[in-house]
Amino acid sequence: MTSRIIAVDPFDLVVFGATGDLAYRKLLPALYHRHRDEQIPEVSRIIAASRRKLSDDDYRKLTEEALTKFVPADEREPEQVASFLARISYVSVDAKIDDAGWADLARVLEEGKDRVRAFYLAVSPDLFGVICEGIGAHDLITPQTRVIIEKPIGKSLKSATELNDAVGKVFDESQIYRIDHYLGKETVQNLMALRFANALFEPLWNAAHIDHVQITVAENLGVESRAGYYDTAGALRDMVQNHILQLLCLVAMEPPNQFEADAMRDEKLKVLRSLKPITSSDLEAVTVRGQYRAGASAGGPVPGYLQELGRDDSMTETFVAVKAEIENWRWAGVPFYIRTGKRLPARNSEIVVSFKAIPHSIFGNAAGQLVSNQLVMRLQPDEGVRLWLMIKDPGPGGMRLRHVPLDMSFAQTFKVRSPEAYERLLMDVIRGNATLFMRRDEVEAAWKWIDPILDGWQASREAPKAYTAGTWGPSAAIALIERDGRTWHEEIE
Repeated sequence: MTSRIIAVDPFDLVVFGATGDLAYRKLLPALYHRHRDEQIPEVSRIIAASRRKLSDDDYRKLTEEALTKFVPADEREPEQVASFLARISYVSVDAKIDDAGWADLARVLEEGKDRVRAFYLAVSPDLFGVICEGIGAHDLITPQTRVIIEKPIGKSLKSATELNDAVGKVFDESQIYRIDHYLGKETVQNLMALRFANALFEPLWNAAHIDHVQITVAENLGVESRAGYYDTAGALRDMVQNHILQLLCLVAMEPPNQFEADAMRDEKLKVLRSLKPITSSDLEAVTVRGQYRAGASAGGPVPGYLQELGRDDSMTETFVAVKAEIENWRWAGVPFYIRTGKRLPARNSEIVVSFKAIPHSIFGNAAGQLVSNQLVMRLQPDEGVRLWLMIKDPGPGGMRLRHVPLDMSFAQTFKVRSPEAYERLLMDVIRGNATLFMRRDEVEAAWKWIDPILDGWQASREAPKAYTAGTWGPSAAIALIERDGRTWHEEIE
């Protein structure tokens, strides 16, 4: 089976912050793969922009080094790399509006004024407004212009509103693409296909049949070189407010009337607005925050968070677990357990939908314990879907039941390379398809739910609970779910 590649319209993509880690690690490899698959028209251009004084050839050498580092060797054919590099040019532009580099950028873009034009702001969020103002002041916006911004979109509702206001002064909301790479993952999109393209699941997708939902985004790495940034954010801001709440919305939303951007985002917004507020009175009962200490990972010792940070103390959480509830008819009484953390035993992201137990077993104790059905969607590292069922153990020894999975791995089933999330999302921007991007009201609704948790933690002055690196977080996170008679799904392959 081969995937179908659909070419996009000709475009000019301007990447601000083109000498940064995001560009080298994600954007350039993603664009190279789309070039390699002949999805990008020949006349399309990639225009790198940053403050450094570089020539086109200088930047192409840096790009080649990035491809060597982040693209597998068997996917780097010399002729493909050479033709990709030929697409790239470089302009030195300071974010300041009066910098001379803006005029240079305008001259480069003049040639492609009738094409799709996209500006990717791979820079610190405090530069979003300044760069957008410069784009507007130098008349670089055409009818087919879009702007792409990355998280973090603020650190609170107030700062997110200010950031959205700054970008919105220059660009219409329909031109703004707030990227969340989790929404570009194959499994995330297959969640929608499973729900809305099959008669099997949607009739059962409600409180009458589902016992609870778990969403886990686990990382086995520490904060390492990101320690400075991470200490100003923490796990709740860095992962829950965006990635995890978006996953929760896709699990919980009502069927939209069509697979279209605003129809999808309207339904996600309803979920965010239906989340039960977490107040200071129930904060301790439904949230846990932790911070890793020195331990072992990947067969060797690893330092604790404070050692990586180079400080004696910090109130920043590297682990969060939350019991969330959605106050509507479909989900009333169904808990959503979410957790994320650094220095956990494995890099593992998954959504687990646990169905209710059967009301009565006809098989007796000798058949063994009956375990509830589970639908497990693996987002990483091996994208796939696993449906756990009870079946008879083969053999003549009577009725013995086993809990086994029907397993579908995308890599094994489709026998093709699965595009990285940025590849799909970048091409969606060029197409003008905003379905997998966050709208302003979604971002702000998420912050309205997150802010009281942050404020409650700050008011309590209670330090994050310690957990040893290489474990599944503080013991309080286990107690959070086991108080309800449930347990975390921890399946490491």
